[in-house]
Amino acid sequence: MTSVTSTPQPAMRLRELAFAAACAAAVRAAARLGVADALGDAPVSADELAAEVQADPRSLRRLLRALASHEIFAETEDGRFVHTPMSRQLREDAPNSLRYIALWCTEPWTWDAWPRLDEAVRTGRSVFQDLYGKGFFEYLHEDAPESAQIFNRAMTTSSRQSAEDVAALLDLKGVSVVADIGGGQGHVLASLLEKHQDVEGMLLDLPAVVAKADPRLREGGELAHRVRIVPGDCRSGIPVKADMYIIKNILEWDDESTRRTLGNVVAAAPPGARVVVIENLVDDSPSMRFTSAMDLLLLLNVGGAKHTKDSMMTRMKEAGLTVGGVRPVNAYLHAFESTVPG
Repeated sequence: MTSVTSTPQPAMRLRELAFAAACAAAVRAAARLGVADALGDAPVSADELAAEVQADPRSLRRLLRALASHEIFAETEDGRFVHTPMSRQLREDAPNSLRYIALWCTEPWTWDAWPRLDEAVRTGRSVFQDLYGKGFFEYLHEDAPESAQIFNRAMTTSSRQSAEDVAALLDLKGVSVVADIGGGQGHVLASLLEKHQDVEGMLLDLPAVVAKADPRLREGGELAHRVRIVPGDCRSGIPVKADMYIIKNILEWDDESTRRTLGNVVAAAPPGARVVVIENLVDDSPSMRFTSAMDLLLLLNVGGAKHTKDSMMTRMKEAGLTVGGVRPVNAYLHAFESTVPG
C-alpha cells in the first residue's frame, strides 16, 4: 500500500503550481477585505477578524489557512491567527506595503488574459486588442477607471520603494543637472535632489503623468526651485540637456520604441553625458520567478518584454552608447552605466 508521504515531490510541486491561481486569488481576497489591516499584534480568532472585515467566519478561516500554508499569516496552536513578515506587507500602512502591487497583479483583466498565454506565445503579440477591442492603456482609462487607479497606486508604491535604493547607488560627482526620462511622478529624481543639494533636475513624462508629480517637485515644494518639469513623450523626442540621464523601467515596450527612446537620448545629450538605464532582468537569479512572471504579463497586455543583461547592453550599444558596468540596485533592479561618446 502506498503511503501519502511517498508522493513524488515533483508531482506535488506541479500540482501546487497548477493551482497557483488559488494562491493569487487568496492574496487578492485578503487585500480587498483588509484582513492584514484588521489584524494587530495580538493573536485573533477567525470569528473576531470576520466581524471586523464583515466576512463569513467559516469562509475566512478557510482563506487564512490557505494563506498560512504559504507563510502569509500563521495559525497558533489554539486556532487563532497572527501576522508573519509577508502578511504585514499587505497592510496599507506598512513601510514597504505591497498591497497595491498584489491588487494590480490580480486585477480582473488578468484573469481574462492569462488563459490566452499560449496564443500570445504562438503569435508573439499581445492578446489585449482581441480581448477588449482596444489597447491596454486605452482600456484602463476608458473602461476600467478603478483598475487604472490601482495601477497608478501600485506604480507609485513601487517607485517610492526603489527611489532611495537608486539614490544610494548613484554617484553624482561632477553632475550639475540630472534628467529623469519617463520618470513618472519623479520619486527617483526627488530622492536624488534631496541627497545632492547642489544638483538641479528635470522630469520628463507624459503631460497627464507629470501633472501629478511628487509634491516636493511641484510649485511650492521644497525642491521646486531646482526642478524643471517637462511634459513630453520620450519616444518622440527629448528636449532636455543634462549631465546625467536616468531611464528606469520604461524600456519594456516593443524593440522599435526602445530604440527610438535610446536614440533620442543620445541625440539630445551632450558628449560625455552619463546615461543610466535601470531595469528588471529576466536572467537575474535572485528575482527570477518574479521578473519572468512580469515578462509574461508584459507579453499579454502590451506585447512588451523584460530584458536580459545581454539584450539590454545590445540595445544600448546599437543606440551609440558606450556601455560600462552593470550593478544591482536591489534584489529586483540592475543599473546599466553608459556614456554618450565625444
